[in-house]
Amino acid sequence: MKRTQRLDKVLSNFGFGSRSEIKKLVKAGRVVVDGMAAKDASVYVDPENSNITVNGKKLNYRKFIYVMMNKPAGIISATYDAKLKTAIDILPEEFACFDLFPAGRLDIDTEGMLLLTNDGQLAHDILSPKKHVDKRYYALIDGQVTDEDVQRFADGVVIDDGYRTMPAELSVIRSGLRSEIELVLHEGKFHQVKRMFEAVGKKVVYLKRIQMGGLRLDESLEPGECRELTAEEVELLKR
Repeated sequence: MKRTQRLDKVLSNFGFGSRSEIKKLVKAGRVVVDGMAAKDASVYVDPENSNITVNGKKLNYRKFIYVMMNKPAGIISATYDAKLKTAIDILPEEFACFDLFPAGRLDIDTEGMLLLTNDGQLAHDILSPKKHVDKRYYALIDGQVTDEDVQRFADGVVIDDGYRTMPAELSVIRSGLRSEIELVLHEGKFHQVKRMFEAVGKKVVYLKRIQMGGLRLDESLEPGECRELTAEEVELLKR
């Protein structure tokens, strides 16, 4: 992003209203930049390094930010789509000024952990095939998942295009006509979980990502909710 931005644009991105509403805030002396009441809403400021307060509350601008979302079904992992609602569309206004993008993707009908950031290097590291960042999923399977399936996944499964997947760790929580499982993948092929189960004659009916690397989904987040990662959680990702 540019180092300087118009004050009204910065405040609008933080959810303080339209330009006319922000102009009224400035005129009322309620916007302070580096200790001085702002006199013009169109003045250029450095949101990263300037001390900006509105109604006495400091704007907490950071160069890089990392947001964990519990993505609901029906939302796509993209920054823009002409027809479908994206993860960016459902972000709270407080994150609007950071130009976030999803680090990786979840299918439209898959729920769970989605990381949104503006840190391109970290996103690259997470997604790089060379890094083999583990991803853990919880799933409901139409069909009885057996010890034989566990072994086949451990050996690598040949999916529909002839590719043999890397060994994956399949754990059976409950086996029956509808089984509950957890699965750890060390790679990220398109629709991989679904295609692996199809290869052993079963169907995924519900899928949720619950962990990326050492970072586990905050189960207190309802579908569609998100929160910023703590410094400790960012370190877990960077490892």
